[in-house]
Amino acid sequence: MVALAAGALHAGEPIDTEQVFGPETPTGRYKHPSAITELANGDLFLAWYGGDGEYKPGTAVYGSRRAAHVDKWSAPAVLARDPFYSVGNPVVWQAPDGVVWLWYVIRPGATWSTSRIAVKISTDGAKTWSDSSVANFEEGTMVRGKPIVLAEGDYLLPVWKETGFDPEVVGADTASFFMRYNPQTKAWTESTRIHGPVGALQPAVAALSASDLVTYCRRGGGYGAGSKGFIVRSESHDGGKTWAPGKETEIPNPNAAIDLVRLHNGHLLLVYNDSMTNRTPLTVALSTDGGKTYSQKRNIAEGRNDFAYPYAIQTRDGKIHVVFTSSGRTVINHATFEESAIFGQP
Repeated sequence: MVALAAGALHAGEPIDTEQVFGPETPTGRYKHPSAITELANGDLFLAWYGGDGEYKPGTAVYGSRRAAHVDKWSAPAVLARDPFYSVGNPVVWQAPDGVVWLWYVIRPGATWSTSRIAVKISTDGAKTWSDSSVANFEEGTMVRGKPIVLAEGDYLLPVWKETGFDPEVVGADTASFFMRYNPQTKAWTESTRIHGPVGALQPAVAALSASDLVTYCRRGGGYGAGSKGFIVRSESHDGGKTWAPGKETEIPNPNAAIDLVRLHNGHLLLVYNDSMTNRTPLTVALSTDGGKTYSQKRNIAEGRNDFAYPYAIQTRDGKIHVVFTSSGRTVINHATFEESAIFGQP
């Protein structure tokens, strides 16, 4: 079933957007992409990778904390750095048992197609971290999206295998899949893979029921104008073990990251660039029917800028938080709003 981005733009309650870190922050000019999680004590924890540029040596994963009921973020601290290779794409997430996970990418070669996934954990609320371990040894495996907890308690981590060995074109056989972790046995297994018309990468996943899951993926290929710039959708009906072939939706995608989160009330929130060619505007759309239609949407960032790599969560108080980068990947932004800012009469 195809999900449609339908309905008029809703302009309701204000959206609070702050610039968290800009080019002046001493972690290198480059800051991209960012991830956010709510810790058990109510603190927000932010992670990103920084340095002199996407493909420059010496990049590191950084973290910052905003304590509960405090408006200021802490000074950035290094969470992960490799003595030999560049790193990137952190995902930070606190599991139900209190362990905070930090997945990130190690890139030993010239392009992301050489990557592997590394991981660290923290057992003290992201204050100190374990040594690094390799979570997936397969060449080209990468991580970008947050995991979900399945009905039986397993964790489902969205990942993908990138191909092509080209910084400007993502290979058409790039495929999304999921790494499944059993916290009792500490064993990882993998799902089947999702392919799209021009590749499927950077999946974002939500559970509709104990067995039914939906994922949206960024399309592959090159950049610029074209007729194949659509988000790819797939479904699983066995709890994320096997997935249907990826199908294009009618939701535009200018070869840019997206995110998806199931809200407390069961609604789906999709964040994407509502354009076939540009990473602007950054739009939030809501579905109340399991992703069949998206009847309400709103631009949360727009103008002559790039607003990229959204990462969305809903905190326990019901607020929605979206972090994203802008200004040539030199600024990390944090938008906070209620669902009612998106869902209402246009």
